[in-house]
Amino acid sequence: MTTDSGMTDEAARMAGLEVKPVAGHIGAEISGVDLAGDLDDSVVAAIRAAVLRWKVVFFRGQRLDHTGHVAFARRFGEIVELPRRGKASPPDFPGIETTADRLELGGRFGMEHDEWLRRRRHTLLRGWHCDHGARVDPPAATILRAETVPPYGGDTTWANLAAAYAGLSAPLRQFVDGLRAEHRLGVGYQPRPGDDAYVRHLLERQVASLHPLVRVHPETGERILYVNGYYVEQIAGLSRPESAAILEMLLEQAVRPEYTVRFRWEPGSVAFWDNRATMHLAPGDTAHLQHPRIMHRVMLAGDVPVGVDGTPSEPITGTEPGRW
Repeated sequence: MTTDSGMTDEAARMAGLEVKPVAGHIGAEISGVDLAGDLDDSVVAAIRAAVLRWKVVFFRGQRLDHTGHVAFARRFGEIVELPRRGKASPPDFPGIETTADRLELGGRFGMEHDEWLRRRRHTLLRGWHCDHGARVDPPAATILRAETVPPYGGDTTWANLAAAYAGLSAPLRQFVDGLRAEHRLGVGYQPRPGDDAYVRHLLERQVASLHPLVRVHPETGERILYVNGYYVEQIAGLSRPESAAILEMLLEQAVRPEYTVRFRWEPGSVAFWDNRATMHLAPGDTAHLQHPRIMHRVMLAGDVPVGVDGTPSEPITGTEPGRW
């Protein structure tokens, strides 16, 4: 499928949709569709084209429940069913994860949620990630639905990793095309002094893969700067100082404001993003507001990334394609 804007616009017009870009390189708002309805194939194709073109698309005023959320997601691929979820997630819908589950995590390991969040985001870039990026086959896409949101705050931000790659100088693109990096669960976490139950938890459940630093998108053919702040551990073949300097430069490139879009949630809002071509930053400004933020997430199964030279990612530990 192409990312050509003319063809994307034509597909939307044919389906009776309006696709309105909201930032220069990423993000579009789609109107004229009820996601809970029986969607025509042309509507599904137009939405898919818009996701590939704009990397993340937004819908407002939707009336999806859990059943409708799952039914909508299934029109675009196979749903990931997580083997472990928290108490907030609906037990009868194994494909839905409620993000309020995250509020439980710190408490399981003797921390308030604020402390747990600070230790995961102890630098400005650490919070940026693609979903489940340490797996050898990260999800292809994520569909996030807002049920309850604060009256202010709680925005999510996405970055276009295809635009970030294209924005590099030609010599640097040539250099990173041949590199691979280790993505490992928990490398962004800053341990507590002394015994840390969360570190023990991470060590017992290690997930790590060797991914190309530049992956080729399986549908569009675009080259993607495949970095993220939370999972990337080390560029293979480089020393630690070399790797750290290059990764910091590439992460700063990826989150330059011109490559990002920020979305203000409302109840009934839905965001649908390409997890292969974006990373995102969840909000960190709501814990003190004393207002609930209840979001429901469905992820679509993805493939094993492939580099510019055609070499696929390799599992290191705790992951294999298709098995969650």
